[in-house]
Amino acid sequence: MKVVQVNAEAQRNACLARLCAEVYGQEAGLTPLVVFTGTCNVLFPQEAARLFASVDGKGRPQALALLVLDEEGVGMTVTHACALADANAHQHLIRELSLKAPLRVEADDAQQEAFYQKSGIKRWFVGSKGKRIGLGARHPAQSVSELAPTLALDEALILRRFKHDPSTFETAKKSFLNGLNDFPETL
Repeated sequence: MKVVQVNAEAQRNACLARLCAEVYGQEAGLTPLVVFTGTCNVLFPQEAARLFASVDGKGRPQALALLVLDEEGVGMTVTHACALADANAHQHLIRELSLKAPLRVEADDAQQEAFYQKSGIKRWFVGSKGKRIGLGARHPAQSVSELAPTLALDEALILRRFKHDPSTFETAKKSFLNGLNDFPETL
């Protein structure tokens, strides 16, 4: 298995659509569409987010991860990640990214923290509201106070735009569905 950055716009958007669908599931309302739209229209054009895939020997995607820069452009946070076929591919992807990028992860519970620890994230801090924050070996921060906030989408603004401009909503929905339908068999 190897890790590839998905750069071609059509493939990247298709992978992002699949990632959002996998992470949020079918009961998530508009959240997958909002994240997809904001990432495609704001974060990707500003080069503030990158999409990576773990692929098998034939180039078939096995896991996906979206990394978003922090406000200082120093670290990258895994905001969304999933396994597609091989459950071990998700862990392999995080492990490889932690070796190559100034990676930051946030664990919601002990199980998620254990997963990240097995993936090579060794330094841990307690963030606001008790959230556990893990840093890869290449991340320069030495304490939680040195961590800049991760760039975030204004999801409420995107939802308002969808509500007040039906054509924007339809265009976004079509792009999302096209991405799901065009998910590449190989990268």
